[in-house]
Amino acid sequence: MDRPPVRLIVLFGGQSAEHEVSCVSAYHVLRAIDPARYDIEAIGITRDGTWIRAEDAVAELTAPGRHLPAAAPDRLEPVGEAVEPMPAIVPTVEDQRPVVVLPLLHGTRGEDGTMQGLLELADVAFVGSGVLGSALSMDKLKAKDVLAGNGIPQVPWLGLRDVELADAPARVRDAALRYPLFVKPANLGSSVGVSRVADSAELAQACAVAAEYDEWVVVEQGVTAREIEVGVIGNAHPRASVPGEIRPTHDFYDYDDKYVDGAADSIIPADLPDDVAEEIQAMAVRAFTALRCEGLARVDFFYADSTGEIFVNEVNTMPGFTPISMFPKVWEGSGLSYSALIDELVELALERRERRSRLSTKP
Repeated sequence: MDRPPVRLIVLFGGQSAEHEVSCVSAYHVLRAIDPARYDIEAIGITRDGTWIRAEDAVAELTAPGRHLPAAAPDRLEPVGEAVEPMPAIVPTVEDQRPVVVLPLLHGTRGEDGTMQGLLELADVAFVGSGVLGSALSMDKLKAKDVLAGNGIPQVPWLGLRDVELADAPARVRDAALRYPLFVKPANLGSSVGVSRVADSAELAQACAVAAEYDEWVVVEQGVTAREIEVGVIGNAHPRASVPGEIRPTHDFYDYDDKYVDGAADSIIPADLPDDVAEEIQAMAVRAFTALRCEGLARVDFFYADSTGEIFVNEVNTMPGFTPISMFPKVWEGSGLSYSALIDELVELALERRERRSRLSTKP
């Protein structure tokens, strides 16, 4: 028996420094979703946490003969009627449509397990990792601990709390980290708050910038290497895309290079020896599994040509979905179109909820 169409709720915006990236991701996902396959709803979350039913965006998408413009505006803010979170996503008793929430929320209060906890309590299917996988992957320091415990190689690093930043130079010396260093907030993405540090004189300022976004700061040793990214999708049996390579035009792949200038080159598939590409793909799946990820993730690597070393940089459980984002591009390079990728992620969300619904709650 055919099921009714899925009620697909796209959440975007959020209370994060990555708010605008989320809006643009949602814009392009809405353009790619087939309205004949889904009953589409868009709910934006403003910077102050208000939930807004963004009906105008969906109306533009689904009205006969009308289309959203090909290029997203610089700022796509939620506009519409304010709604309460739970009633907005929980189906009524009379509504038999399966519900899937696509939480296109990047960064804190969206990608860090908080939204996933709300969706678990609402008992609705959602795309992506659960509470633990989202929280672990979002916190770069805890993710590093878990990856290290699973024997997955990373560049040398140390973690500092905001009350320890005055000791940063001494801690760097004690850890024998070599300059240049990269300093970043532990719980953020899109290269927000990240600085490249050439010497100890720059370290204090870089730590102060990172601490504006999080109370925990990551200090990593720089490495001369190529930046390789791999998409992973799946639940119990994840699979990896072809690797793609990012060639930044700035000192490193920073926010402007990702989203403002858009000038960084991406090579898909990356020009790698077959055995190296296969090792990177296998390591991406290992990292995905170790961090309890589900649904999707993008795993970022450093590959040092001179030594053949491969390092996992970080794991992103809700990667960007803009046209220049690597996650959809590496899957297109693997033969999975943008719209087909969304379809598969929806099915993975439904499968995960159905599987978890069989777990007993009896004492």
